[in-house]
Amino acid sequence: MECALSLARLATGYSSPNPAVGAVVVRDGEVVGMGYTQPVGGPHAEIVALKQAGQKARGASLYVTLEPCCHFGRTPPCTRAIVEAAVSEVHVAMLDPNPVVFGRGIAELNEAGIKTYVGSHEATAREINEAYIKYITTGLPFVIAKFAMSLDGKIATRTGHSQWISNEQARCYVHSVRHTVDAIMIGVNTLITDDPRLTARGCCGKSGCTTKQPLRVVVDGSGRTPLNARAFSQPGKTVVAWIGVG
Repeated sequence: MECALSLARLATGYSSPNPAVGAVVVRDGEVVGMGYTQPVGGPHAEIVALKQAGQKARGASLYVTLEPCCHFGRTPPCTRAIVEAAVSEVHVAMLDPNPVVFGRGIAELNEAGIKTYVGSHEATAREINEAYIKYITTGLPFVIAKFAMSLDGKIATRTGHSQWISNEQARCYVHSVRHTVDAIMIGVNTLITDDPRLTARGCCGKSGCTTKQPLRVVVDGSGRTPLNARAFSQPGKTVVAWIGVG
């Protein structure tokens, strides 16, 4: 399961809006298939792992970080593929909170005579998909607030000329987080003062980094957004959100 969780982390930010899932097929103590969720419309983790395992999946154990889906969406249900592969048992880290799936995927596997085990490393699985869980259960996005502050509680100099309060290690972490989110949002004052690129750049050697760029959102209630700002010339899309008052 730990291997499957590591694979799931590789899909974080890569598989959105689908959850980040990892799967491992084990037969006679040997890993014969591995996979993680592909970009939307692509195969789910279980399908990738089962395809890699081929005939070796028959009678094998499948370890997956999220309950297999049991409905037709952009792709066919994973439960069908698992049953057809004749896997003997499935270990699931956590149930899918999506009401379309919750408990039903496990039930379908049990009905097909496949043994299921739920709950191994659940806390880690939930942490990996905390954004998905928040959205699917509340309809609200998972928001991460980022700011840098000096020891005396300040975020900039009086003149506004300071650029970085955070150090290189902190900036590296910020970019690793940017690789996992759907959008980055700032106010127009920050755009004018800092002229940031708002891109996800190098992850400092960490796994799970993708070339996908998050949507850039500038909140502007006064129409002051400079069209020559660097954010408009970067890969990906930039949106200016007009916020009216009254």
